[in-house]
Amino acid sequence: MLLICGITVITVALPAVQHELGVTHPQLALVNSAYGLSFSGLLLLGGRLADLYGRRRFFLLGMGMFACCSVAAVLAPSYGLLVLARFGQGIGAAMAAPSAMALLPALFPDPARRARALAAWGGLSGIGAVLGTCLSAVVTQWFSWRWAFAVVGCVAVLVLMAAPRLLPSDAPPRRGHLDVLGALLVVGGLSALSYGLLEGSGALFVVGSLLLIAFLLTEARAADPLVPLSFFASRIRLTALAAILLASAAMATSMYFLSLHLQQDRGWRPVMTLAGFVPYGLVLIVTGAVAGRLSARHGSRALLVVGLSVAAVGLSLLATFHDVLLLVGLLFLPLGVGLTFAAATVTVADDVAERQAGLAGGVVNTAMEVGPTAGLAVMVAIASGHAHGGSVALGMAAGVFALAALLAAALVWPRVRT
Repeated sequence: MLLICGITVITVALPAVQHELGVTHPQLALVNSAYGLSFSGLLLLGGRLADLYGRRRFFLLGMGMFACCSVAAVLAPSYGLLVLARFGQGIGAAMAAPSAMALLPALFPDPARRARALAAWGGLSGIGAVLGTCLSAVVTQWFSWRWAFAVVGCVAVLVLMAAPRLLPSDAPPRRGHLDVLGALLVVGGLSALSYGLLEGSGALFVVGSLLLIAFLLTEARAADPLVPLSFFASRIRLTALAAILLASAAMATSMYFLSLHLQQDRGWRPVMTLAGFVPYGLVLIVTGAVAGRLSARHGSRALLVVGLSVAAVGLSLLATFHDVLLLVGLLFLPLGVGLTFAAATVTVADDVAERQAGLAGGVVNTAMEVGPTAGLAVMVAIASGHAHGGSVALGMAAGVFALAALLAAALVWPRVRT
């Protein structure tokens, strides 16, 4: 949750950063996206390193780097150092996040408790994004934007203090070859693709796509690949990963368009806008708390179909921008997204070999990070061509979720019944 919070913790504070440091809009965009670029690009490598050299070790290293770079962001006197600090935060997060997920089997050896823990873990990502936005709004209104980084840095230090006593020791390092070429290709490909989408650069998008194609070809031939393509052989696992990507995209795009609507069309101040999202955040928290029990009782795959369906209803209600329907949509969407995250995380990790636990964590987190970038880029492009762009974009997203729910039911329901 903390690592996802670190992405959005600067969202509302961006105008204050621009005013204090005197940066241009393109520079401000890099301040905002630097964390996500390094985080998403390095997650697969972070998962592989954790599998080879120790999940506890890389969790501590990653959290330590995240904490140090958070402090660096607090003290950053210039634009360049702030961007470097944000990149460093993302690198630390890419080391810690897959390791954290991979440690769950050791912390919860009982399969039923492990499934509940994975469901809760999946739901925490949405809560972290909302909390980061809330923290950003509060410190911007009454303090300095630098306090946002101070808060997440202090929490990271507390985690580092508690982790050695709570986390199990690592097994001896595994014998294995690190696929350096694959790592370079996937880091370059995801970074170029994400930045190309954020900046609307067709050239970077093409370069990123070509690098990712080269990565897949390399992995198919590698003796010890960074990401074995057999990991994606299961249609159930692919469906769950697609659902994570969609859910993370829905969160980013809905908050983006609703923030614009409330502030530009209705004249709300940032704190009023934040108050409007309180029901959204509360539903996410409650859903995260109960999702594990629901998954254990009804099965993660059935819960996945329900989550996608409820999210489709929520998006269709938000697309109306009608007062009452908007409020109801702010309840339905987080419920659907929370259920989807939780169910999909459990489904992806189901039947994963212990030696690939870090890989599973890296893949899940990569889907979570690529989703907002790709989803926001596509939805903004759609919205720009219509007078009521936000409404049209959210309506189309509702249709995509409805179709995804039908496809998920067709793919996973026979397995649910057996």
